[in-house]
Amino acid sequence: MRTFQDLLGVGDNEYNRMDFVRECISEYRSSDMYRKARTAELYAKKQNVTIMQYQKFLYTAQGKQVPDDFSPNYKLRSNFFYRFITQENQYLLGNGITWTDDSTKDKLDPKFEYTLRKMGKNALTAGVCYGFYDYDTLKMFKATEYRPLIDETDGSHKAGIYFWQMAPDKPQRAVLYELDGYTEYMWEDGKGSIVRPKTAYKTTAIGDAVDEAQGTMVYDGENYPGFPIIPLYGNPEHQSELEGLREQIDCYDLIKSGFANNVDEAGFIYWAIQNAGGMDEQDVAEFVQKMRTLHAASMDDEGAKAEAHTVEVPTEARESLLTRLSSDLYRDFMGLDTKEIAGGAATATEIKAAYEPLDQKTDDYEAQVKEFLGDILSLAGIDDTPTFTRRKIVNTAEEANMILASAQYTSSEYTTRKLLSLFGDMDKVEEVMAQQMNDEGARFESGEAE
Repeated sequence: MRTFQDLLGVGDNEYNRMDFVRECISEYRSSDMYRKARTAELYAKKQNVTIMQYQKFLYTAQGKQVPDDFSPNYKLRSNFFYRFITQENQYLLGNGITWTDDSTKDKLDPKFEYTLRKMGKNALTAGVCYGFYDYDTLKMFKATEYRPLIDETDGSHKAGIYFWQMAPDKPQRAVLYELDGYTEYMWEDGKGSIVRPKTAYKTTAIGDAVDEAQGTMVYDGENYPGFPIIPLYGNPEHQSELEGLREQIDCYDLIKSGFANNVDEAGFIYWAIQNAGGMDEQDVAEFVQKMRTLHAASMDDEGAKAEAHTVEVPTEARESLLTRLSSDLYRDFMGLDTKEIAGGAATATEIKAAYEPLDQKTDDYEAQVKEFLGDILSLAGIDDTPTFTRRKIVNTAEEANMILASAQYTSSEYTTRKLLSLFGDMDKVEEVMAQQMNDEGARFESGEAE
């Protein structure tokens, strides 16, 4: 795999650098990292690769394998992977970010949290997603469209290539991002060209200055204090959450699809014909055809008779296996199966216990998100610390009673914040606190009047 040092070794010749970029893209697309990320994206889109490519076969008397185009071949795709990554991502980021300084949110792009949620889902899917801090805007590069160039000496991210192509018959485009700017390239009909020479990340017009030769505005440029593309990892292992789950998902899909095939096939009636030794294969085919269309057929041989039979589908073993696979998938992903707490009025303790595996898993994910945000804030020149309120199912009445019972030992503001957080109304904290102060003031004045 080519590295940042390989880029430095190419030198400053732009056409050599352009060839290097194209070779990097080709190399990356054939890598194991890219293939795994691409496969995980397909599973996240409910395009489960294994079951979609599954083909039933028949074997001839000579042992030759031929496609089975006659019997049912359902390809039922489960939604486990999409459900799991959505649950974990929304659990952490669904309620947004809370900043210690209220002005931080105003300094960032209004879509910052929305982009972060998209990045989080892609990071859990492929193992990594990349955030490009462009002025005050956060842009997302997926693992299947961005190739990092790593420094061999310290393993840091020093450069990268963002690439895309609308269709095989359309031009291929790429942008090489470096510490001191970015360069855009395009390849069409086998020929490469430089669309934009190296440009600083932040450019501003110098007053009214005009380049007299070109008749264009003159710009001054500057760059960020560090490389402006930051990786967001979905877990400490930097691998897709599909790792270790794909085989179980494939097994579930195959068992369920095979179950459906058997049920469909059980709807067919087969006939056992006795004392009709004179019938050849064509006679048998004609008999079956008449039974399907006329629902009656004559038997020429004396004493011949036909009996209809159906197939009994074994269901218990398959249903048990599907239930077991579903339970194992939730356990191995450390996800929350809401059926565990949806059977009745679960207590706060039972709900907390059900969430424990997901909490432990999300702790690792939250550490990755905080590290990513710390690097982004450093580029933006913002000093702040993010916190998150996890999106949980709660026994609202029990939780509210516990908060109110402890109100005598805490401040009024703390109690108010906890109650509003419970009901998802944190944006009304200031309004409610102001109203409480007004009400207390009114009662105080009323007491003085008496």
